[in-house]
Amino acid sequence: PELEAILKAKDDKLYVINFWATWCPPCVKEMPHFNKVAWEYDQDKVKFLFVSLDFPSQIETHLIPFLQKNEIFLDVALMLDLDYNAWINKVDPSWQGNIPVTLFFNNKQKKRYFHPGEMDDVELRKTIKSLI
Repeated sequence: PELEAILKAKDDKLYVINFWATWCPPCVKEMPHFNKVAWEYDQDKVKFLFVSLDFPSQIETHLIPFLQKNEIFLDVALMLDLDYNAWINKVDPSWQGNIPVTLFFNNKQKKRYFHPGEMDDVELRKTIKSLI
């Protein structure tokens, strides 16, 4: 429900939502790029959110230690609904469930871009600049 509310946000802000997991090597590889680029933008204009697809039972053993070790200070949410078919199409109908993926959107300006696969800081900046 919280993700659905974010996906329907009406404020004039670009949302950058990255879906990832600690067990996904490409996800882990791209996280420092997101962490770095996020600090370059005003959070009132560009809002970053990591949505972890780690298992809820592994919050204490995997997710929190990973975030601390890698100094990830951006907002992180854990997907508790393990019935992916119930929510995956709400993110993007073309999404087949692979990660990492990143959704960029500003509903007020009717801008939306779904990026399957890994991103580096250059590609991330370029995409953000094209949407703000």
